[in-house]
Amino acid sequence: MEGESALRLDELPERYEAICHEFPDLTGCRITLQERGSYRLMSPSGSLPAQVSGRLHYNATGPLDYPAVGDYVLADLSGGDVAIIHRVLPRTSVFVRKAAGNAKVGQVVAANVDILFVCMALNADFNLRRLERYLSLGWESGATPVVLLTKADLCCDLEEKLSLVEDVSIGVDVIAVSAREDDGLKEIEPYLVAGTTLAFVGSSGVGKSTLINALLGEDRIKTGDLRANDTGRHTTTHRELIVLSGNVVVIDTPGMRELGVWDVGDGMSLAFSDIEELARACRFADCTHQTEPGCAVRAALERGDLTPDRLASYLKLKAENAYFENAEAYLATKEKKFKHIAKLNKTNRKR
Repeated sequence: MEGESALRLDELPERYEAICHEFPDLTGCRITLQERGSYRLMSPSGSLPAQVSGRLHYNATGPLDYPAVGDYVLADLSGGDVAIIHRVLPRTSVFVRKAAGNAKVGQVVAANVDILFVCMALNADFNLRRLERYLSLGWESGATPVVLLTKADLCCDLEEKLSLVEDVSIGVDVIAVSAREDDGLKEIEPYLVAGTTLAFVGSSGVGKSTLINALLGEDRIKTGDLRANDTGRHTTTHRELIVLSGNVVVIDTPGMRELGVWDVGDGMSLAFSDIEELARACRFADCTHQTEPGCAVRAALERGDLTPDRLASYLKLKAENAYFENAEAYLATKEKKFKHIAKLNKTNRKR
């Protein structure tokens, strides 16, 4: 990849120095591409295809233990054309979502990210509830989330939508951009710091690749035209690390049609800090914000200080996270609750 040699992606940060001394026969590298189990990494010898070692595969307890784009790894380069990855080095941040489907499996989207650009289009894709999910996962990742509202040129009520987004993006910078018209791109420049790793995440077709091309100053990544319904076409099919001028690392990711939460307890508390702050004033510490007396959250709802949709989104994410943390206990509690309701209904019918 053009530009990688200038940044020396194979040079590991100082935090890994002690670990590297323990494995003198292995070489520090960084994963630059991942697609369906195959990898490419940057090493002192240049860019190489790579695969995981048998030991790493055997010891892995799940997908989170495998390398992902942005990971620093130790690899054996003595085999010729293919590098063998033996160790994934500790991550400073990791954006994880629940993999598509019913299985309770996490999927690493990007690792060792400093700034996470959460992209949402201002046209047909606009969805505040989905944005809240991304922000919960973004805060949980350990990176700093920034909201990028794309396709500003297609939005006829920009100020109204900006206000709505800012209301749910507490503590997060919000930037409206149009990659095709270069509007707002200057506002991204303060984040383009040498040695910083940025990742772009968002739904399919929101314009992540178009935006990266604009930052690159060339159409390196394939993009698609708008569909008839004004939504973008899904074009990125793999995760890839790219270097901008100025030695800034960017990770492009495929669009996500489904965004299941994955252990977002702390992240959700930050994304919904307004509700969490209200909840501290509830009469009961275990208030569910449903029918309990003295509920400060419900009081804010009645005053109009909190919208029903935001509260519903918070409660839904909280339930999903409770299920993630302890599926068996959650289901048992749910079953007990419905048995109690059924018993009350039966008693009432008899009366």
